[in-house]
Amino acid sequence: MPSAAHCKAALVTGLGLYGANPARTVFITHRNSIARHFWSLLVDRKTHPIESRAATRLARLPTFAISLPPALQVTPPKPTLKCDRVMEIRAAFLACGSLAAGAHGYHLEFVLPNPELAERLVWMLRSTGRAPKRTVRKRRDVLYYKDFEAIVDVLTIIGAFGAVLHLEDVRALRDTKNRIHRLVNTEAANLDRAAAAAAAQRRVIEYLESAFGLGELSPPLREIAELRMAYPGESLAELGARCNPPIAKPTVSSRLTALSRLAARLRTGRAS
Repeated sequence: MPSAAHCKAALVTGLGLYGANPARTVFITHRNSIARHFWSLLVDRKTHPIESRAATRLARLPTFAISLPPALQVTPPKPTLKCDRVMEIRAAFLACGSLAAGAHGYHLEFVLPNPELAERLVWMLRSTGRAPKRTVRKRRDVLYYKDFEAIVDVLTIIGAFGAVLHLEDVRALRDTKNRIHRLVNTEAANLDRAAAAAAAQRRVIEYLESAFGLGELSPPLREIAELRMAYPGESLAELGARCNPPIAKPTVSSRLTALSRLAARLRTGRAS
């Protein structure tokens, strides 16, 4: 609740402006907390009680209605003070705004009942430095943001700090999941490449064994060929650790490459 009297006046005026029915006689909301908030800002609460209406087929949520005092049934001039403009944006968010953080990204929108109010709210939001995008959905003007930083800025300006913290938690969790998926996909791709390379090396060694004989190879090449055939699933580093004496991964790769070159020469009939 704002402390200054003019900010409270801007808030209640904004709620009556953006939450009223087309005839501008009743404030309507589906949230009991918002209805109580608007009612608490009224000067004469006894003559404007909260009425609870049953859910309809179109609006499956219960509806809470409060008759508007005559002073709130007319469109006020645009606020001149920045804090009053912020209060009106807050009122618009409470009355006709929504926030979503689904699988397709982040979305903050205001669904306005008529183009005049849409133009007014665009002016308010531009005055804060965050101009919204605009579209028409089911004959109603919609102002929206999809950029995360812009959404956080708007929510912070109007004092929706709980929503900002929730959004930050959602983004942190989503980023963590994305990093895990990337790491898993990268590791799976590396394993696939290693398995394909090991299979190709085994085919080379099998060809050399049938066409040349592993006994004709030099001791280092014969050792690495026999180890690859005996341990088809191991990495180059693991094969190097099994050599006597152990050798580094680049040396294992060099010896396997030498086997591939020898097999290529044999296939082209140029083996010496």
